[in-house]
Amino acid sequence: MEINLSGKIALVTGASGELGRVMAQTLASCGAAVAVQYLKNKTGAEELVRKITSQGGRAFAVQADITGEQSVALMRSAVRDALGNPDIVVNNAVSQYTWTSILQQNTGDFQNQFESCIKQSVLTAKAFLPAMIEKGAGRFIGINTECSALCEANSGAYASAKRGMDGLYRVLAKEVGAQGITVNQVAPGWTVSNKDRQNHSEIAPEYTRKVPLARRGTDQEIANVVAFLASGLASFITGVCIPVSGGSVMV
Repeated sequence: MEINLSGKIALVTGASGELGRVMAQTLASCGAAVAVQYLKNKTGAEELVRKITSQGGRAFAVQADITGEQSVALMRSAVRDALGNPDIVVNNAVSQYTWTSILQQNTGDFQNQFESCIKQSVLTAKAFLPAMIEKGAGRFIGINTECSALCEANSGAYASAKRGMDGLYRVLAKEVGAQGITVNQVAPGWTVSNKDRQNHSEIAPEYTRKVPLARRGTDQEIANVVAFLASGLASFITGVCIPVSGGSVMV
């Protein structure tokens, strides 16, 4: 049994980032053509495209602001012209900000997180689900976080946006399931990425002592679950949020 995405087209938002690039590479290694969305990191996106194509895959870099309706519409046209209509959409992009207590957090940070977590998902759903509905099949995947379940102090803007995102995906799963589209989420824990490997910061005892598996997960372990949900192996799974957190969140 293997994950075979040959003939499929995937869009990964935030694909030039730490987790996104591994998701894109993994989907490509399974046979999918991949649209690599980026906001500012053009160099990283183009390097990723070169890596995928050098290994025999198909990839296309596309710049877009995933919180802007017109920008997402232009992205849809660009992806369709370059690769075709996506069969798989992975909403991975998220804005970064400085965490602090709710009483001290700038209210603009709450709006920013709402737009990058919830509005992104609404806009990409409106842009890409109609073609999936017409085809009668598709995969719509959101990257959530263990923080939405843990609700730790100082995570207010992030946790509240991701909890709202969870509700949105569960409603959407019920609205488009009859059209053959699955809607699911992956909720990573604090994940080891290439940046950690380069900085030798993989070990975090204060964090891992709370994790039943006693370690941090890796970017590849997150990407593996994304690839599974994108595949035919997950054809009867929808409306779920899968923690990939070593047991720090259990459902």
